[in-house]
Amino acid sequence: MPRSNATRLEPLPLLDLHPEPDDMLGEILKGLSSQPKTLPCKFFYDRRGSRLFERICQLDEYYLTRTEIGILEENAEEISARIGDGRWVVELGSGSSTKIRILLEALSTAAGYVPIDISREHLMEAAGRIARRFSSIEVRPVCADFNSDLSLPVDVETPSAGQRVLFFPGSTIGNLGPEPRLALLQRLRHFCGSDGGQLLVGIDLIKDVKRLEAAYNDADGVTEAFNLNLLSRINRDLGSDFEPDCFEHRAFFDRESERIEMHLVSTENQQMRIDGHTFEFASGESICTEHSYKFTVDGFVALATRAGWQLEASWTDDEDLFAILLLRSGATS
Repeated sequence: MPRSNATRLEPLPLLDLHPEPDDMLGEILKGLSSQPKTLPCKFFYDRRGSRLFERICQLDEYYLTRTEIGILEENAEEISARIGDGRWVVELGSGSSTKIRILLEALSTAAGYVPIDISREHLMEAAGRIARRFSSIEVRPVCADFNSDLSLPVDVETPSAGQRVLFFPGSTIGNLGPEPRLALLQRLRHFCGSDGGQLLVGIDLIKDVKRLEAAYNDADGVTEAFNLNLLSRINRDLGSDFEPDCFEHRAFFDRESERIEMHLVSTENQQMRIDGHTFEFASGESICTEHSYKFTVDGFVALATRAGWQLEASWTDDEDLFAILLLRSGATS
């Protein structure tokens, strides 16, 4: 097994493809200029935002994380047998790298692990913990936005590295609308290369609305703090003058679109400035900060099939709250 208690002292090599501040500014300005106003949810994850999200994952109301972990633990042996030995495992949006530990424990001879995350400090902390725990595998962190064109470390890109396994947990793919989701699945298929590969993806399933909405409106207000931290992050990184105390968190399920919508709602008439631009907010006007689509297994598989993936296996929990799918992309000529 790859597990080891040995301590690694050497620093991990980092492939740093983090978006430049000008890229972030452009996306923020575009979102605030749209109607209705939006902010990209990928900017939630600065250092504080990443830690707040870790707290969210431990909340009673937030069933997603513990349910997905339970599915992984119960089916780790079968999943690892279907993946096989000697693979590079690439995790998209790795966060605290909690779930990957279950997979790496089960994979007896994984060649290496590539965590990809947009929060540099959080990424390096989590990658360091994985490297210390699994000393027999190579760990190659990449700081990047996985929605952009991706590059991998040189030793992972070589033909001798073999087929890749992409691990995409947390139903993060639900943050994308139908067309961007299809485009991402197509890009991930091409990302696997001409030899093909596998995608192990977690999806949150459609369920009782009260349970869905409670997961994004926790009693302790952690999700509210996570949402409002986005404004504080923009102030710090881009010099804007948002007043977070003048916005409130709101999250609800849109039945027609089958998605949770998360918003920041202005509590008064106000304006904010950023890079010479001024934006007006009426009392009650909202900024949409996240969509989180919910799925059926059949519906998601139909979309993945359009992108060139084939369903190999699927697993769910006893209550059908969440599902993990293993998709395969065949070799291309």
